Amino acid sequence: MTVRIEKSGSVWTVIHSRIEARNAMDSDSAESLYNSFLEFENDEQASVAVFWGEGGAFCAGWDLKQAASLEEPNPLSDLAIPADGGDNGDGSDIPMGAMGPSRLELNKPVIAAV
Repeated sequence: MTVRIEKSGSVWTVIHSRIEARNAMDSDSAESLYNSFLEFENDEQASVAVFWGEGGAFCAGWDLKQAASLEEPNPLSDLAIPADGGDNGDGSDIPMGAMGPSRLELNKPVIAAV
């Protein structure tokens, strides 16, 4: 699992842990983050999330090795539909590179510990 959640009262810590890849985002990480932040948004006890990358890097960007190996140009096309219930007009549910709190339009604060 590349993403884990630690809870302390109403504070969530969402940790991205792909240390061997300097926390580069891949489709599994993106899906896990998306689902983690969706769970955070829907948890009535949660009030704030701190998001950080384990190890020496917050995130090295998209995992280009994975992207180059895929036949499907959008590695995120299998993720859940956006929070508004619609698609993005391009046939995919979530465009490449869009994930996590910005995609979900969360109503709770998320602190990026960069």
